[in-house]
Amino acid sequence: MSDTGARLTPRTGPIPVTSAADTSTSRPRSARRGWAKWLLRRVGLAIITLWVVSLIVFFATSALGDPVRAILGKDYNVSPERVAAISAALHLDQPLWQRYLTWLGGLLRGDLGESVASGLPVTELIGGRVFNSAFLVFLVALFMIPLSLLIAMLCARRRGSAVDQVVQVVTLALAGVPEFVTGILLVALLSTTVFQLLPAVTVLPVGALAWQSPVSLVLPVLTLVVAIVPYLVRILRSTMLEAMDSDYAELARLKGVPEGRVLRRHVLPNTIVPTVQVTALQLGWLVGGIVLIEYLFNYPGIGAMLVDSVRNSDFPMVQALTMIIAAAYVVVNLVADVLSILLLPRARTGMAA
Repeated sequence: MSDTGARLTPRTGPIPVTSAADTSTSRPRSARRGWAKWLLRRVGLAIITLWVVSLIVFFATSALGDPVRAILGKDYNVSPERVAAISAALHLDQPLWQRYLTWLGGLLRGDLGESVASGLPVTELIGGRVFNSAFLVFLVALFMIPLSLLIAMLCARRRGSAVDQVVQVVTLALAGVPEFVTGILLVALLSTTVFQLLPAVTVLPVGALAWQSPVSLVLPVLTLVVAIVPYLVRILRSTMLEAMDSDYAELARLKGVPEGRVLRRHVLPNTIVPTVQVTALQLGWLVGGIVLIEYLFNYPGIGAMLVDSVRNSDFPMVQALTMIIAAAYVVVNLVADVLSILLLPRARTGMAA
């Protein structure tokens, strides 16, 4: 009987035994490999995006015509020395593709060229402006994120109530108003004949930083917060309502969990990732949207400098500022994607598959 069993189940070698410890150690390794591959792929996509933007920016500015004629205007024929200096600064004696490679190489080294309007290095001119714009974006984010979450939670918890309906009407009305119109209305309300509480424009000494005049920051920050919060509130409210109607929220209610605890313990954790993604999109828009607001309030940031550079046909300055705005947009979205993965464990484990 034993021989028959041996013939039916022949052994060709030792049977490998896999323990639970082996599988438990292999899963974190595969998860880390999947996370590293995803991160490298995402960073590579960001680099490719910035490279494509650099192509568009450089060749678009080069296609606008003769930059020397655009810079000098009517004095083009009477300033040969100036023409030669600008041509040398812009490398106009080189082919277009070679000029691009020269410009891109300097961009990678941190050399943004020289401003043809002032003759000074671009990095020296925009250093304080970049800090001022970053500080403005930080202040707006500091107010808009908690304010949007609080209003969205209030509306979601009191769905259909009078408070919810009023908030929906107000946010819908404000979302349809352009930010520069909001800024003008706030200036008319708070800086002219109505109240005269705040300065209409930002007044700073040359070289001063924005935080040295806090009162001048109120109107730009308030304008951007009023422009962004309505959109964020509507998106977050819809996301929270969807989570509140989910099966896990209903199961918590059936177990006798109070509604406030359901909102804090079950709804909010499942709306973190959409909140991060939507907030990142708004911050990315904010990086480019501050151009009009900075110009409106004479705020010393990269937005107002970009408008002045376009008016003065300062092509190196326009190229540098545009690349800075594009890089900030790409970095904000990259950070949002990384945070979304870190805050969603199921996505991390799914990468290992």
